[in-house]
Amino acid sequence: MTRIALSIVGPTASGKSALAMELARRHRDLELVSVDSMQVYRGMDIGTAKASHVEQAEVRHHLIDLVDPDDDYTVSRFQADVAVALADIASRGNRAVFVGGTGLYLRAAVDGLEIPARYPAVRAELDAEPDTAALHGRLVELDPTAAGRMEPENRRRVVRALEVTLGSGRPFSSFGPGLGTYPALSFPIVGLRLGRVELDGRIAGRYAAQIEAGFVDEVRTLAARPRPMSATARQALGYRELLDHLAGESSLDVAIDRATARTRRFARRQDRWFRRDPRIAWIDAGHNALADTAAILGD
Repeated sequence: MTRIALSIVGPTASGKSALAMELARRHRDLELVSVDSMQVYRGMDIGTAKASHVEQAEVRHHLIDLVDPDDDYTVSRFQADVAVALADIASRGNRAVFVGGTGLYLRAAVDGLEIPARYPAVRAELDAEPDTAALHGRLVELDPTAAGRMEPENRRRVVRALEVTLGSGRPFSSFGPGLGTYPALSFPIVGLRLGRVELDGRIAGRYAAQIEAGFVDEVRTLAARPRPMSATARQALGYRELLDHLAGESSLDVAIDRATARTRRFARRQDRWFRRDPRIAWIDAGHNALADTAAILGD
């Protein structure tokens, strides 16, 4: 059975991946399991801050580069892929470290959430409605709890919640033991805490570095693929805005400003999501983060 050493969570740009790498360098029996809904896509490297080839050669990483960008990767597929990754880690007698900021994916991995079925006919009907705000309004009427957990303009999540609610005949928010239930775990969860001003600065700085590293060219390559990016992949932070820029709908500066603003809003939602989980031990994302995490790990 795989030993899960710990999980490292927190908002985007808080330093989760860097901390996990440093921890794995100190403990050679650790392997990293990405909990990021966008790092599963091949070719989406710079904008998702994916581990470099050098880092992957140094420390074994799992659940990145699983599918092409035209694929609609799902939470249920992630659950299945996590099981495969953990079995692989166990075969070497090593320990797993979950690292990433996709809160729902983490809950699916560690809490065994019940993932609703798919209803293609219902989905097709919903996809035919171009007004995402109208769809969200419909969700507010049918499942206000689910509607309150997502951005009204996040079409992918709104449509999925409506698909399940209409297809199953029960509210999307009713599936599983509930996101408000936090079962006891055999391993710790470490949350990285960062002040808002510093986090906002890190987000802006990361976009500047990504543009310098070739982010625009990466998105241009993705846009030129024979098969278009899936609705899920297109929602990735920064990618949607740069796709609009390449389509002539905005300047690069405007695209980056929009991406930065959306990422900041996303980071706030991540923080609120993780703050609800009483199992998380919060530490400052500063120079003592490694020592603090090692202490929690018990090493």
